Amino acid sequence: MKINNKNINIKNENKIIFPKSNISKKDLINYFLKISNYIIPHIENRPLTMHRFPNGINDINFYEKQIPSYFPSWFDRVDIKNKDKGHTIYPLCNNKHSLVYLANQACISQHIWLSKKDSLDYPDKIIFDLDPPENKDFNLVIKAAKDLKTLLDYKKLSAYVMTTGSKGLHIVVPIIQEYDFEETRHFSKNIAKELVEKNSDLYTIEQRKDKRNNKIFIDYLRNSYGQTSIAPYSIRDKDNAPIATPIDWDELDTTLSATKYNISNIFRRLGQKDDPWKNIYKVKNKIK
Repeated sequence: MKINNKNINIKNENKIIFPKSNISKKDLINYFLKISNYIIPHIENRPLTMHRFPNGINDINFYEKQIPSYFPSWFDRVDIKNKDKGHTIYPLCNNKHSLVYLANQACISQHIWLSKKDSLDYPDKIIFDLDPPENKDFNLVIKAAKDLKTLLDYKKLSAYVMTTGSKGLHIVVPIIQEYDFEETRHFSKNIAKELVEKNSDLYTIEQRKDKRNNKIFIDYLRNSYGQTSIAPYSIRDKDNAPIATPIDWDELDTTLSATKYNISNIFRRLGQKDDPWKNIYKVKNKIK
């Protein structure tokens, strides 16, 4: 396949990646081809961790930070010193041909940093992951999102919401790049604590699952150097290939689930409305 004058040797395109849904690697490649204009603005110049499934979602999978030596020279990358020792060369997926190359590597999900390569110590967003316990009514996750938005509105912070394609919802607050991760983690923890204090019977910031008492976990821990979050419009490793999908706040209703949008219906949705996160970084918040 030739994309942007780059030749990509597509291998095993008929291999089934999602057995129950009969979704092949070719289907994945076609999806990322079509979604590229939507996903790339959200992932470009961000260090990326690949979640790869060489033999499908029911077989061995692994996360990969270090860009493999066989990746083509045209694939963008960033060399990052580790906090302890050594360094890791992360891939940067900045264009359509790179996105398709990742799909050809059976990379289903792209997990991205909260900062970009030129300002790695200074994130441009804060993320809250609303993580429900198993079999929790999703309406309670929706309530958590609405309660968090009410709190953020009170603090005059603009926020955006996304289904994760897995279990919960992500709430994102775009910020100016003037705060390091220690500051944003402290700020997000205080927001989460305030939400929990107002709704202690529903929400928790307890890290240990066995101590959460069947409550919604308000996860602020991603707001740390080197941590990642699922990229908007990335695929998740579940039946029907659900998509992490940006939504409008008024879409938080009883018809919503974390896996509502998938590889089969996402383009119908995008044909009917613009990307709700299209202008997410046009207005950035101050947190002090």
